[in-house]
Amino acid sequence: MTLLRTGLTNETYDRGYTNRALFARIASYFRPQMRQLAGVMLLVSALSLSGALLPVLMAQGIYAVTSAAANRTALAAALVALVIAIGVLNWGINWARRMLTARLLGNVVLAMRVDAFRAVMNHDMSFFDKNQSGRIVSRVTTDTDEFSRVAVLITEVGAQLLLVILLLIYLCTINWQLTLLLVLLAPVAILVALTFQRWARRATRTSQQAVADVNASIQEAVTGIRVAKNFRREQGIYDEFLGVNDRSYTVHVRRGFVLALIFPTLQFFAGIGTAVLLYAGGDYTYLGIITAGAWFLFMNSVNLFWFPMINLAAFWSQFQGALSATERIFALIDAEPAVIQHHGQAVPSLSGDIRFDQVDFRYGEKEQVLSDFSLHIRPGESVALVGHTGAGKSSIIKLVTRFYEFQGGALLIDGHDIRSFDLRAYRRQLGIVSQTPFLFSGTVADNIRYATPDLSDDAIVQIARQIGGGEWIDTLPEGLQTDVGERGSRLSMGQRQLVVLARMLAQNPAIFILDEATASVDPFTESQIQAALQLILQQRTSIVIAHRLSTVKAADRILVLEHGHIIEEGSHDVLMAHSGHYASLYETYFRHQSLEFLESRRRSAATA
Repeated sequence: MTLLRTGLTNETYDRGYTNRALFARIASYFRPQMRQLAGVMLLVSALSLSGALLPVLMAQGIYAVTSAAANRTALAAALVALVIAIGVLNWGINWARRMLTARLLGNVVLAMRVDAFRAVMNHDMSFFDKNQSGRIVSRVTTDTDEFSRVAVLITEVGAQLLLVILLLIYLCTINWQLTLLLVLLAPVAILVALTFQRWARRATRTSQQAVADVNASIQEAVTGIRVAKNFRREQGIYDEFLGVNDRSYTVHVRRGFVLALIFPTLQFFAGIGTAVLLYAGGDYTYLGIITAGAWFLFMNSVNLFWFPMINLAAFWSQFQGALSATERIFALIDAEPAVIQHHGQAVPSLSGDIRFDQVDFRYGEKEQVLSDFSLHIRPGESVALVGHTGAGKSSIIKLVTRFYEFQGGALLIDGHDIRSFDLRAYRRQLGIVSQTPFLFSGTVADNIRYATPDLSDDAIVQIARQIGGGEWIDTLPEGLQTDVGERGSRLSMGQRQLVVLARMLAQNPAIFILDEATASVDPFTESQIQAALQLILQQRTSIVIAHRLSTVKAADRILVLEHGHIIEEGSHDVLMAHSGHYASLYETYFRHQSLEFLESRRRSAATA
């Protein structure tokens, strides 16, 4: 049952933990809930005590009724009343135990899930590049649920153990020799259960990985459904899901087979133990060591003993599911970050002075992107990055935003090593717009105030109307209260860009970083986007991966990159006069784009 045979995916950050380490870590989550845990154990103990006393009281009561010469009716009525009272008491204790257990485990799972989600939020971007989001989500949700389901067994262990002790004491009062023999036979059940430990742990781990693969497949299919429909690949996605789901089914059946073997095997050995006791008891009866009545009572009580004993023996194998789940959760929490801050010093108000000093950067051992790279961007300067795919434009942005770790040299912001900053405080002064504008579920106004949640509605309206006089707002069905849908699906690409740029105006960052989108928009929206960009670029440092000629021309300085090196720099006019690489890019890309834009504006004007 290996990962290779099942076709399952193992994440790179997975690691092994000893049982001792796992138990210590799990205990740290239960420690703040000690009062509730003590309450659960108290109720469980009361339940075990009543469960152990009931058969004893019934046996003694029946004996008293059958042996009494008088008052049999009264004794029988008292016995029935006692059984009913114990039953009602058990119901009340069991209800309270379940309610308290649900709250206890809910608090534990809540804390574990919060820690897991916090770890996800704190991981750098390279972590998400290497690991599918569906599998990460599975660890935060499915694995914590698996832990909560199996962790219920923890609260049962005390009850079963107490019940075993009480029954052993009672059996000793009947015959200590047979009880001693029973104690010698009981560890066999534990040894048998321990043999299942390794199988159960491995089967549970592969089962959880199978669930993660299914979640990843579903998430990828749902998020990519538009592309799938465009290329009529619905059937292909469905077939791929069937393959993943079939593998998950196979793994779950194997897990069920392993876990299903535990109880029948333990019951088989318990039956052998009962047979040994039956033979020994018969021999003791023949020799006069024990009476026939006591032997009969002992054998009836042995059946009561085996049930909690089997549960205790099976607990360890069943608990492997919880251990496997927590192992995956803790691996996510403990995954080593690639971006490491040496200090967490407070970040002053930045002027935007950015200096790369002989920086080396690579994504992997064989993916060298920047080598001995140096660049100085002055405060308030607007820099446009141009170059072919793979030239290093996006890598420069990723390093400034501190999404990735560089391997050599230094990156200074206002003269401070970027690795010395408190990352959250630093990123609050960055305005970042990715190539594909992303909107969160909610209204347009909600998305504009996303980085500045305290902004009033009036302030949002004022900011939005700085872009194109607010005419774009009038095109929205409900203005700023228009629901954008999932990922902004109810808005056009141009409208999404305008919302994201309004969000940047609201944030008012010290450093603005833009991976300019290449999506085609109508000339009117294009002019509004450019007007918004001019507002944002004023009096702040900005780095733009430029795809539009208008943005390139508006930059104070243009950097032409090739294979991680700056091969040309200057203004548009200077670079065109140089007739170098930039002029070639302009002739093959920007000039053609500019002509297309002018033609589209001419057609729009003619239509109007």
